[in-house]
Amino acid sequence: MANSSSITHFLLLPFPGTRQLQLLHFCLFLAIYLAALLGNGLIITTIAWDHHLHTPMYFFLLNLALTDLGAISTTVPKSMANSLRDTRDISYAGCVLQVFFLVFLIGAEYSFLTIMSYDRYVAICRPLHYETLLGSRISLHLAAAAWACGFLYALLHTANTLSLPLCQGNAVEQFFCEIPQILKLSCSTSYFRELWLIVVTACLVFVCFVFIVVSYVQIFRAVLRIPSQQGRHKAFATCLPHLAVVSLFVNTVILAYLKPSSISSPSLDLVLAVLYSVLPPAVNPLIYSLRNQELKDALRKMTTRCFQKQ
Repeated sequence: MANSSSITHFLLLPFPGTRQLQLLHFCLFLAIYLAALLGNGLIITTIAWDHHLHTPMYFFLLNLALTDLGAISTTVPKSMANSLRDTRDISYAGCVLQVFFLVFLIGAEYSFLTIMSYDRYVAICRPLHYETLLGSRISLHLAAAAWACGFLYALLHTANTLSLPLCQGNAVEQFFCEIPQILKLSCSTSYFRELWLIVVTACLVFVCFVFIVVSYVQIFRAVLRIPSQQGRHKAFATCLPHLAVVSLFVNTVILAYLKPSSISSPSLDLVLAVLYSVLPPAVNPLIYSLRNQELKDALRKMTTRCFQKQ
């Protein structure tokens, strides 16, 4: 038995014991991590480079790519390093930082996904008022609010979770430090405060999700009234990727944090953690770039100029 004052490190979930499988895990995570770095890096560079993409929609997409880069960099490098070194250790401070930055970046990402739905609603349903409702100044304020909400949310959750007495050892059944897994280490009657905080958070997430759904109902109704087939195709091309990202992100986070303990298992927890913390940062750039002709054209123009200079 241990308490929180005596814990100096945590033990993360061990991957399969044979050295070959550990190296396979390292290579798999390395490939995903490099794909996320490349994809999100290209999106950030392209939007920053091409002044035609200096619009609210692409500004929020750039911020989303930043949150994706940060989220995957918080969890995957440590897991890869542990696989190479054949160890499970993470320091107490390292665990605290993982919890803080992951919650911070996930909160900011969900805020940006909500803002992006509003951006698409204004652009398609109220195009004549777009500059008034979503100009550059308002976009900067919304982005700052998203980052601030994520920071305050992470600070509250991290301080609340790590202040709980830990009476069930220091073995975290996950490949990174995650709030639900740390709660399992707390004393049986001490985790209800954080549990209520998670429930309140889930209610806020649900309200944002309803806002996103209502926005897209209005968007699809407006798109179906567009007489031009090309116009409808362009509108769907910018909206459907965002809706797919939101659905994957929200469903996996809710399952990871609010699933009943009766269906919880190490393998299910591992799959859900990969789905919400590792897969989206690698897949999001692919989803957005494949369906967005303006982004593809800007990326092609940027790479062509780079090759011409060489």
